[in-house]
Amino acid sequence: MSSKNPLFIVLAFFSIYVIWGSTYLLNKIAVTELPPFMLAAIRFATAGLLIFGISRAMGKSLRITRAQFFNTAIAGFLFLAFGNGVVVWALRFVDSGFAALVISAQPLVVLIFMRIFEGKKILPMSMLGVALGLSGIYLLVSQKEVTSQENSILGIVMIFCCLLSWSYGSLFVGKANLPSNHFVNTGYQMFCAGIILALSSLAFNESWSSPFSWSSQVQYSMLLLIIFGSIVAFTAFNYLLKVISPEKVATSTYVNPVIAMILGWYFLDEQITSQSAIAAAVLLTGVYFINTKKKLVVLSRFTSKASTFLKKN
Repeated sequence: MSSKNPLFIVLAFFSIYVIWGSTYLLNKIAVTELPPFMLAAIRFATAGLLIFGISRAMGKSLRITRAQFFNTAIAGFLFLAFGNGVVVWALRFVDSGFAALVISAQPLVVLIFMRIFEGKKILPMSMLGVALGLSGIYLLVSQKEVTSQENSILGIVMIFCCLLSWSYGSLFVGKANLPSNHFVNTGYQMFCAGIILALSSLAFNESWSSPFSWSSQVQYSMLLLIIFGSIVAFTAFNYLLKVISPEKVATSTYVNPVIAMILGWYFLDEQITSQSAIAAAVLLTGVYFINTKKKLVVLSRFTSKASTFLKKN
């Protein structure tokens, strides 16, 4: 895959914007019948093995260094084993659209982590975005319709933990020594995550079942999750993290919650309250301010006048 090819970048962004937005619905459908860690383990282990097979068929070498394997295992844990597996677990207690909205705060957390771990300065416009983002999250999680559901608080807390894991993973992958081939890199991350999730499933005594015993709806959901949600979208995600800054990659959270909310409402009759709509608008506006390169007009005018005054005096 050519580095920074405009067509690849556009297709990759489409994958993480639209395809990932639909995975919340697919996971919600599948987790109604299947144990969450078993579901995620089968999804990622299968996707990883398929990627290995496709890579070999294309003549790609699967050989990587010990350091690269260690780093792919860490990335697989941060993004998939914990970052995604626990979201699937939490979907038993919260709506798919709600989960997507909480995850949409990722750019906010990425920005804070970049400040903490990399010393990156937070610009005034981004500070406004952080304030709006926090306000949107508060509006979202303070609804009685959400908190009154059984185990919903636990589900919300775990989704926030996943958000932290994904955000730190975005910074880690941007600098880690990983396989140069994005497809092979994705395969190792998914296979490692699948093994971790399978062990977690066994540790929690989940009951495993044959795919032939699943309903057709769950079978189709798993197939779409493996091919598009895992192989296509996650390969695109890893590619973008290497050629585009983490903040820009995190903008997928503009579109993901909108897609997830619409699909959840249409297919699962999930309720979209007026407070959720307001929270979404506030939160996504905050995400925009975090990622925009524009400056606050009032502040820029103030600093310009202050600079002129200092020069005259």
